Amino acid sequence: MLLACFVSGKIFKQNEMRKNFADLFAIQNGMVTPKTSVGVNGIVMGPGVAFGSGVSFGGVDLSTLVGKDLEVEAQGEVTIIKGYYQ
Repeated sequence: MLLACFVSGKIFKQNEMRKNFADLFAIQNGMVTPKTSVGVNGIVMGPGVAFGSGVSFGGVDLSTLVGKDLEVEAQGEVTIIKGYYQ
């Protein structure tokens, strides 16, 4: 599978891992909500934040990643999304 990164020229670190979208987000009534604190391109959101299709965080429409595997990095209590697998 091809990894599409949000940051070009990215070199992955040891504390990065592959997680499915459903591991990080819940979907209810068409709305997506983080299960834990999640960051993408400098924007951090936590449980209680709900968004639908077409809403961008850090320039990324996370609703387009539903069902995909994500490359993430644990940074303390925040899971940073680095890219996704196509």
